[in-house]
Amino acid sequence: MKEKTTIALSHPVFGIVSEAAKDLHVETYVVGGYVRDQLLNRDCKDIDFVCVGSGIDLAHKVAEKINPALTVNYFKNFGTAQFKWNDLDLEFVGARKESYQRDSRKPIVEDGTLEDDQNRRDFTINALAVSLNNDSFGELIDPFKGLEDLSNKIIRTPLNPDITFSDDPLRMMRAIRFATQLDFTILPETFEAIKRNKERIKIISQERITDELNKIILAKKPSAGFILLEESGLLEIIFPEFQKLKGVENYEGKGHKDNFYHTLQVLDNITKTTNDLWLRWAAVLHDIAKPPTKKFVPGEGWTFHGHEVLGSKWVPKIFGRMKLPMGTEMKFVRKMVYLHLRPIALTKEEISDSALRRLLFEAGDDIESLLMLCEADITSKNREKVRRYLMKFETVREKLKEVEEKDRIRNFQPPVTGELIMQTFGIGPSREIGIIKEGIKEAILEGKIRNDYDEAFKMMVELGEKLGLKKKQ
Repeated sequence: MKEKTTIALSHPVFGIVSEAAKDLHVETYVVGGYVRDQLLNRDCKDIDFVCVGSGIDLAHKVAEKINPALTVNYFKNFGTAQFKWNDLDLEFVGARKESYQRDSRKPIVEDGTLEDDQNRRDFTINALAVSLNNDSFGELIDPFKGLEDLSNKIIRTPLNPDITFSDDPLRMMRAIRFATQLDFTILPETFEAIKRNKERIKIISQERITDELNKIILAKKPSAGFILLEESGLLEIIFPEFQKLKGVENYEGKGHKDNFYHTLQVLDNITKTTNDLWLRWAAVLHDIAKPPTKKFVPGEGWTFHGHEVLGSKWVPKIFGRMKLPMGTEMKFVRKMVYLHLRPIALTKEEISDSALRRLLFEAGDDIESLLMLCEADITSKNREKVRRYLMKFETVREKLKEVEEKDRIRNFQPPVTGELIMQTFGIGPSREIGIIKEGIKEAILEGKIRNDYDEAFKMMVELGEKLGLKKKQ
């Protein structure tokens, strides 16, 4: 007789749900991600409960036992209910079986058994269930050897993978996302099914695809996910600009670096210093426009002149298509892409205060993020070369601090305003105001005058007189 595996469910919520299930006379189980993460010793605040009956009734009964004032959100059409308790997200659903039509990922749902519910799960490691019933509390129900797959670090579908992925093509992205997050391997037969069904991803909404892509980008080693996306053929469909980075061209015996793998190295590098999704997106997109700007110049080799300018213009287009936020997040990524070469250029030349002031002025409060991106962008198989570059970069950082302390350039507004120019010369809005303000800004950035009201006022008068304006007495 097979030995039963039990899982310790120490949180008080499980006892409460068990009591509520007993009151309603319904079989109830904890399923999916919480069980998986418990077995992997990972923290998980989302708990899914399945009952053979009404998930909405169970949710209300549980909330009543915890605190009658709790608000339960329920969706009658889907038979699901959800509420928050302290730091937990609790979701309840009746066991169901699903069938799909080819042109939609929305299933036809019917009431079912626990077995039906486990059959419809995406992967064996997510089909694990733990009983909350009195006679078997804590017992693991594992019909597809999910425990074994967890132990062997394998992603596999419970049923035929072609049917699983064709029914709900988002599961192809989820397979790659879980493999990336957990450092698991997708079973070869399962991965082959992803390749066969890749075109089905086109029926999935962009928001859901982007949500999975963001989770891959936020993983500890996102390059693993992008490589799987590329090998499966999904990347070319969901992110063609990134696919085009792949490959090396040789001319006259000279080849450039493979910008696909370089970008993934930059992305992995930056994960060591930041969890900021948008700075990681800047790493993804920093060289995105290299393919159309690639040119072989005799005596110089391969060049990508202007890829930072073109790339920054592509950012809004890519964000719009991906349904990513078009506000401050997009503007931040666009700025990072546009400026990403500037700090690195400073390591290759004698660093002038003027160049540092301009960089501080353009980067503003994002200077630290820009420097983190640029340090991540220093990649080479030659470790000594990387070490030398990073040392030079430390010099740039120190000089930036010195200039910032001395000249207060970050986010500075010229000390002279348009209103003051109009009052001083007795004029209305005109092009001369813009010329004077630009002249003062340039003089401060070039170090000709200090970022100081008196010096700026004096220069304003001089510039005005050159433009034929007369100071009011």
